[in-house]
Amino acid sequence: MKFLLITLIVHNERVSTTDRFREVIAGGVLAEELGFDGFGVGERHERPFISSSPPVVLSHVAALTKRIRLFTAVTTLSLLDPVRAFEDYSTLDHLSGGRLELIIGKGNGAAQAQLFHVTAEDQWDRNREGYELFRRLWREDKVTWEGRFRPSLENAETWPRPLQQPIRVWHGSATSTDSVDLAARWGDPLFSANVTNPIEPYAELIEYYRERWKFYGHDPADALVGAGTAGYYAAKTSQEAIETYRPIYDARIALFKKMGLDPVFPTLEDAIERSSILVGSPQQIIDKVLRYHERFGHEVMHLHADADGLTGSQHRTALELFQSDIAPVLRREIPSRPFPTGRQI
Repeated sequence: MKFLLITLIVHNERVSTTDRFREVIAGGVLAEELGFDGFGVGERHERPFISSSPPVVLSHVAALTKRIRLFTAVTTLSLLDPVRAFEDYSTLDHLSGGRLELIIGKGNGAAQAQLFHVTAEDQWDRNREGYELFRRLWREDKVTWEGRFRPSLENAETWPRPLQQPIRVWHGSATSTDSVDLAARWGDPLFSANVTNPIEPYAELIEYYRERWKFYGHDPADALVGAGTAGYYAAKTSQEAIETYRPIYDARIALFKKMGLDPVFPTLEDAIERSSILVGSPQQIIDKVLRYHERFGHEVMHLHADADGLTGSQHRTALELFQSDIAPVLRREIPSRPFPTGRQI
């Protein structure tokens, strides 16, 4: 199994915006230092997130690291001009030495309609059309193309040409079959959000992905799945882990209620039992990941890159424990295909 650290760069103004970005960059460096396989930055365009420009943030991480794969989580192609997105990410592909991978998706949030005039009615069509042009731009030196949502192209060249031929693009999926079908159609990997709900709806979408994968004529052995988690904290004993994490989880529930949201998992114990949150001893976490793997067949998993209410020391210690006591077992028990290696620059 492969392991990513991912951040959406939530900014609650406990520190300045500048210092929050510095925390994220330090998190990318730490991810490589501790031996994680990838580091990802999401894309959001509204409060409380300041992750509106993943290629800029990842370029900074790329300059300070040498090995770790760099992910977007997700690139919202429904909002972006595919040509401009290609230019940004092709540039980043060179600056990172070919270590870039994209996870694309339609995005969410009310700001999409306000800032980009992208609505629930057209976001899926924009995502599909944007991706189909994006993948051609990555593979073809000159492109002639016509669609609904951007001006047509006639024998158009885009520069710089990318380092990776082609880049690997994952499709992020939370609730809809549209992204799942798009991934299967093009023979691309799927990354399940696996955060908000119990396991069943995510398992159903992954099963649908594998069905559509076969429908489109791909070898079932080539399907590749990743999955997220709703939080992580490990300690030597479950009692210590729960005691430390409880106030963090209770604060999250209080925030949900303040926002008028009904929590799916009202208590930490319920979340540990029914959600993808990983809180407990190393063995408990190993058992839970293996249980999820029985349903998903996933080879890649993400943890939150942010401290999420933990102190810096607690966060680092938990990540170190993951790499020393948890990851080696999961790597052994769940074989996974190698990531592309990138090139040293």
